[in-house]
Order: sequence, then structure tokens, then C-alpha cells
Amino acid sequence: MNALTAFELLVKDGDSRYALAPESSAFLVSTRPSFLGGLFRHISTQLLPRWLKLNEVIRTGSSSTDVTRQSAELFQQQVEDLYAMSYPAAQTLVEVLGVRTTEREINVLDLEAGSGVLSVTLAQASPHVRVTAIDWPDVLPVTRRVAERYGVADRFRFIEGDLIRADFGSGYNIATLGHVLHSETEEWSLVLLKKTFDALVSGGTIAIVEAFTNEDRTGPPHALILAVQMLTHASRGEVLSFGELNRRLRRAGFQVAQTVETPSPFPIVLAKKP
Repeated sequence: MNALTAFELLVKDGDSRYALAPESSAFLVSTRPSFLGGLFRHISTQLLPRWLKLNEVIRTGSSSTDVTRQSAELFQQQVEDLYAMSYPAAQTLVEVLGVRTTEREINVLDLEAGSGVLSVTLAQASPHVRVTAIDWPDVLPVTRRVAERYGVADRFRFIEGDLIRADFGSGYNIATLGHVLHSETEEWSLVLLKKTFDALVSGGTIAIVEAFTNEDRTGPPHALILAVQMLTHASRGEVLSFGELNRRLRRAGFQVAQTVETPSPFPIVLAKKP
């Protein structure tokens, strides 16, 4: 407790009584909406054990495990922990798409929905939002639970399955894709982007939330650390630059994309179907 006090996570009074520091109270109490402790749990239990094998990965040229090919049970454990990390981007998406002021029905396709942070936030912003959430069978119960918690589950439908094989349907105004492309190959991402293009109405928008490197891959640090993380966790995948993603989007048929900054390390890339 003294060590935690030294790091200003606790405070200690003259009678040697301890209490939470304001930041700890705000971000490390699990019952608060601002809770970020799940991110630390994700880092300590899922990321660090594989980072400790980095020497072996560099020596052999590949990771001994591939979390993206494992059971979705892993993602069931982590997606809700990462909800708070993605929430600022979700709030920005609501504003930039003008969802609060719309008077028409908005059909949203949430790809690898996870915790549903993007689509749930959109649905909270307007009663006109209807969501189709697609993810693995082990993950969708989490999506459903979060949607129920925030009172929007009655406007959700859930489709189980792999993104490449699942039937998306059509007629969507918005498709959301959060933190997916960095874990997959260029070939896979092109198939997914083209499939998403076909599912959108004319004038529909794809919204992609990711970490992006600059064009010469010298920054920013968090994106390049994620690239090393993919090296330790998977046999494929790469962190893209905006230019690389834009070229893939254009090959899939989308108009030139634009980047929207968010109050987080993860910008939103928006591209429209003509």
C-alpha cells in the first residue's frame, strides 16, 4: 500500500489511513462507467505472457501461437474489458455521422461486434437506429448482454459466424469495423471490404476504427507497438498506414476515405459507397 501511495494510486493521511486517489476512484473502481481496469487485466493476463516470448519470435520468425485462429473464447474474455478504450471513438462517430438529429431509420451493420461499443453507442443516440451485429457464437452473448445493459437490445439482431462466410444481407446505411483489419491479411481484408461495400446502400458509409502508422512507419509509437504485438500473437496481420487502407478501400469500390480524429489513440476512417 505504501508503494501504491508512492505511485499516487492511494493517498495516506497522518494517521496512516489509506484511501483511493481521485484517479483511482475514477478509473479503477469496476462499478463506475469510467472504469479502465479491464484494460490492465487484458494486458497482464493476455498480452504480457506472449510478449515475454519475443526473443523466440524474432529468432524463429513466427509466433508459436496464433490467437486469431484460436477459439473465440479468448475474445469473449477480452472484448468487454476493452469497452472503455473504444468509447471515445464511438461518441465521436455519433457526432460526425449526425445520428442524434436524424429523423429516418438508420440500419447499422456491426462487423465483429465484440462488446458492441460502436453500435450500442449509435443506438443510444437515436431510437431510429437498427443494428445487425455479427461475431463468433462465443462472443455474441457479450454483445447481447451489453446491449441489454444499455437498453437497446430490442433494436438488435444477432448473426453468428465468420465474417467471410456469414450472410450480411443488404440495405445498410452504416457499417462499423473496429480493430479488426490489423489482425488479418491483405487478401482477407479486401474480401471483407468488398463484401461490406455490397451490403451498403448507395451513399452508405463504412466506419473503421484502428491504430494507423505514418507512411514511412516511424510512428506513432502506440501503432508500432501494436505491430510488434501482432508479431508475438499471430502468424499474419499488420498495422496499416492510412494510405494503405485507403488504397484497399478504393479497390473495394469506396470513394476516397477521410480520417476523423478522436479523443483516443484510435482515429476513425470514413469512406462512402457512391
